[in-house]
Amino acid sequence: MLPEVLAKGGPMIWVILATSAIGITVFFERVLFYHRAQINSAEFLNGVRNVLKRDNVVEALAICDATPGPVARLVKAAILNRERNREDIREILEDAGYLEVPRLEEKLNLIATIAQIAPLMGLLGTVLGFIEIFTKLQDAGLQAHIGQLSGGVWQALICTAFGLAVAIPAYAGYNYLVSRVNSIALDMEQTSTEILNIVTETNSRPQ
Repeated sequence: MLPEVLAKGGPMIWVILATSAIGITVFFERVLFYHRAQINSAEFLNGVRNVLKRDNVVEALAICDATPGPVARLVKAAILNRERNREDIREILEDAGYLEVPRLEEKLNLIATIAQIAPLMGLLGTVLGFIEIFTKLQDAGLQAHIGQLSGGVWQALICTAFGLAVAIPAYAGYNYLVSRVNSIALDMEQTSTEILNIVTETNSRPQ
């Protein structure tokens, strides 16, 4: 059934399918990336806090290096600059956060673009199908019958259906990925505040 449908879809159906394959690949790559990037921030910070209380900076940095994701990199930046004043550390954390956000948002525009252009590609396939219909009508004149026109009708309907079938999950996938980015960004913001307090408290302890 599917091979027959694809054969009747015309050339645009293959463009739509290729676009769909790209979208699926990017979506799962981003899902895996965010899965690795999002950690248990509270547990991670507790571990770092306990190590820093013992003044074991090397072990704290080792924990950061062993932990993937932007949260760990923010904490490492704060630890490396722990000797500076609170405002300097805050600015360093803000700058580090600005560098992490583009990494999180990378490739999201591609999925958003696919969600926007897939219906347009389906519409183009539909138009090409109608062009085929009217071409055959013009050639056959009054002798045209439904069998001659069915190919163009099939192409028009199939391209429209596949364009929407790609666009709808692409749009849903984009919104899901954006929610993951927002969640990680919130973790980064909360972690920045907490690690700032931790290193400030560590610096203020009497030697």
